[in-house]
Amino acid sequence: MGYSYKGVSMNVSFCVIAYNEESTIKSLFEDIRNQDYPHEKMEIVLVDSMSTDSTRKLMEEFAKESNGFIRVSVVDNPKKNQASGWNVAIREAKCEVIMRIDAHTMIPKEFVSKNVECLKTGENVSGGSRPNIADEDTPWKHTLLLAEDSLFGSSIAPYRKSHHKTYVKSVFHGAYKREVFEKSGIFNEDLGRTEDNEIHYRIRQAGYKICYDPKIISYQYTRNTWRRMIKQKYGNGYWIGLTIGICPQCFSLYHFIPLCFVLALIISLITFCFGMSAVIGVVGGIYLLTDLLMSIIACIGQKKYWQYLLLPAIFLSLHVAYGVGTLIGIIKMPLWKRNISKR
Repeated sequence: MGYSYKGVSMNVSFCVIAYNEESTIKSLFEDIRNQDYPHEKMEIVLVDSMSTDSTRKLMEEFAKESNGFIRVSVVDNPKKNQASGWNVAIREAKCEVIMRIDAHTMIPKEFVSKNVECLKTGENVSGGSRPNIADEDTPWKHTLLLAEDSLFGSSIAPYRKSHHKTYVKSVFHGAYKREVFEKSGIFNEDLGRTEDNEIHYRIRQAGYKICYDPKIISYQYTRNTWRRMIKQKYGNGYWIGLTIGICPQCFSLYHFIPLCFVLALIISLITFCFGMSAVIGVVGGIYLLTDLLMSIIACIGQKKYWQYLLLPAIFLSLHVAYGVGTLIGIIKMPLWKRNISKR
């Protein structure tokens, strides 16, 4: 199938991978129905990672609807992890553009058309910003959203906040010309959480650029409990620690800031045990001032809820969880690397 450019629409495989997403996938289906891109130029590939709730049933019901798409395919991901799910989707996709969307996402009606518009200019990979949103407008969930949406609580990656079209190392919810995967390969199924970092590194090594276009936007539902946010940050850090054993080039320095913070805390505690309290005072003091300042900045222009007083503690917990996860991942990495080499 050849590529179609200016004046002619590209055929798009819109791929969604899900595991137990019954609470959000119905709204995503509504977003897909409302896309202003010609439905006769879109196929929908729905990948179920062996959900135990009604996710697959909802997928099958959507597939039976008459929405004018080329086809709607529902397939299984028996390995259950994210990377294998995307590989299932890529193999199932038939069109010249492959688009990846998480199930806990909200997309505006022009999401597909804006990506295709970018690709038609000659780009091979496109994507845009991905602001976080809460699933309910309550004071507590808004507080968690502030923590996740803050640069201090999330990251300084340019693809999160930039207002200018540019080339970046990675994007969320990307759109890829099929040739990109044909040349750079598909996802590494040994990885979890870091599969995006690794494949985008290979895509860049294959000679492709990843285009960030601020006109493209999608929204990600943030974790709706403090515990889930901590678990997510720990998992992110853990997989970074493991992945540096096979692809350290995947990451930037900012990925290791929480690890440096945790190491500084450990060193401070050790020196404190030997009677040197100055180090822990300096480290703790600098972090506390930064934490309080960033918490205040996060609250500027927001509604006034008392729950915002917990932001410094939330930030601290996320940073420690991420840093500890990275440290444990690094410690386990040699054994993990040896095990996967035996497969």
